[in-house]
Amino acid sequence: MSAGPRFPELILSGIQPTGSPHIGNFLGVLSKWVSLQQTAHDSVTLLYPIVDLHALTIPRDPEQLIKSKIETAIVLLACGIDPARSLIFEQSRIPAHTELAWYFNCITPMGWLSRMTQWKSKLKLKTNSQFSEHDVLSSSGLCLGLFSYPVLQAADILLYKATHVPIGEDQVQHLELTRDIAEMFNKMFRQNVFPLPLSITTSAKRIMSLYDPSKKMSKSDPENTRINMSDSPEIIAEKIKKSTSDSLKYITYDPETRPAIANLVTIYAAVQGITIDQVVVEHGKSNIKTFKDALTQVLVEKLSPIQKEIQRLRLEQGYVQQVLKNGAEKASIIAENNLDEIRRVVGLK
Repeated sequence: MSAGPRFPELILSGIQPTGSPHIGNFLGVLSKWVSLQQTAHDSVTLLYPIVDLHALTIPRDPEQLIKSKIETAIVLLACGIDPARSLIFEQSRIPAHTELAWYFNCITPMGWLSRMTQWKSKLKLKTNSQFSEHDVLSSSGLCLGLFSYPVLQAADILLYKATHVPIGEDQVQHLELTRDIAEMFNKMFRQNVFPLPLSITTSAKRIMSLYDPSKKMSKSDPENTRINMSDSPEIIAEKIKKSTSDSLKYITYDPETRPAIANLVTIYAAVQGITIDQVVVEHGKSNIKTFKDALTQVLVEKLSPIQKEIQRLRLEQGYVQQVLKNGAEKASIIAENNLDEIRRVVGLK
């Protein structure tokens, strides 16, 4: 069973409100979301939820989480997400997400979840949270929410019968699980209730940490490891200047022997919309300082208009909250219609 005429094309992808979005988020996914508004047919529905329930799998300060949700929405709008074309909303405003997740919890084998890799890395973040080690250990380490959040993620997607999901490399396993759950549900109830969503991959390479090029750039790592979308030109210059490099005097692209420089080259190419080879031809004879200065310049030029819009929207938070409210109301109509069908299928209505 797969997506067919019964399932109108719907694209969904979410973002966690955990810290300020960074250049890796923008180049990897957010820019793709923006471009889909132009490339997707007008009949295609676009949903971009802020998945705040997922943020609870790691201890968060409640007040900071509220602020982070607004800031995430501001960044999405500043990057070019048009609420007239795409729905931006808070996941927690629509209880249908958690109701469907429970139905899926009842049919998802524990073995499937034990093979997932991200909860293992997220578990380590608990000891780095603002909560004390005692608070973390009192929860016995691995909590059910952290272990089973891929099931909620599947519910986020399948609740709207999404046919396509823009994902990065680190989400491939989660989308495969979503397809497995959809297929199992369809076979169990002998009805083609859910499509098997397909991935929309981005052409951008993975952006790595400025400090440790073996790790993906992350909102959960220290500030100096990433370029935030809201960083000032001065902060960007300082972070790039102090980013990890090596002792060679020229620029090449060799991820195996020069991973730090390769990462900087990747960022430059993605920001400029050119190939890796073009960057090497243009800057191959430059020394590292000169190249870092050039990278700083293109980053500042790329982010400047977005940052101006961020500053404007921070003064218009009433508008931002209305966008989220409107998005939740429209998404809720889709969710409730689909959930009504699902309730009947499982025998609750």
